[in-house]
Amino acid sequence: MQMQTHGDPAAQTRHLVRAAVTGALATCHHETGVPYASLVAVATAPGGEPVLLLSDLALHTKNLKREPRASLLVSAMPGHAGMLDHPRATLMGVLDITRDAGERARYLRRHPDAGEYADFADFRFYRMQVETAHYVGGFGRIHDLEGDVLFARARRAAAISSGEPGILEHMNTDHADAICAMATRLLGLPSGGWRMIGCDQSGCDLRLGQVVARLEFETRAETLAQVRRALAGLAKAARDRDRR
Repeated sequence: MQMQTHGDPAAQTRHLVRAAVTGALATCHHETGVPYASLVAVATAPGGEPVLLLSDLALHTKNLKREPRASLLVSAMPGHAGMLDHPRATLMGVLDITRDAGERARYLRRHPDAGEYADFADFRFYRMQVETAHYVGGFGRIHDLEGDVLFARARRAAAISSGEPGILEHMNTDHADAICAMATRLLGLPSGGWRMIGCDQSGCDLRLGQVVARLEFETRAETLAQVRRALAGLAKAARDRDRR
């Protein structure tokens, strides 16, 4: 996972959440009160807050119905003995049901297999309203962060969110070669039919088969025009690196 965040703990935490495909969800057991951890698939709302698709039949959902406060751990940990040297963040807040069509679409682009059961009567989308986060960047690099510092609220992301479908269609239809160059030249990933599945204020998400990758913008975008310029800049950087 590429961390293009210049040492800023808040930016690094946002990157971890945006890049996450899975996370560990901790809820309070509805009968015993003992913390219960489970593996969940993760996507994000336009503003960056985690979005989950949960079944009413799952134990973590039963727990949330009694106590909606929960924690979500996301990480950049590889599976080896030195994994505690790698960044991770625990988000703490409240999980509420969301019926936002844009958030649903973003989730299903990230996890297309979930389309097979997303409309089942017992499945619902949840968005976490993050109150605090605990970021660990490695030994001795620990920061506590407020949720409002981490994520742009919907009113700030609204313009970019509304333009996201058009951006994705344009990039995937007219600039597939540029997307592939971004993946291979900027992220060092294998060549293939990469597609852009998400675009927000901070960067874009790419997918090839089951592999999802995150590419950050150099600076945070506040308008659609700035997003387009940022994407053009990434495409140029990929082309320039190709010429070296």
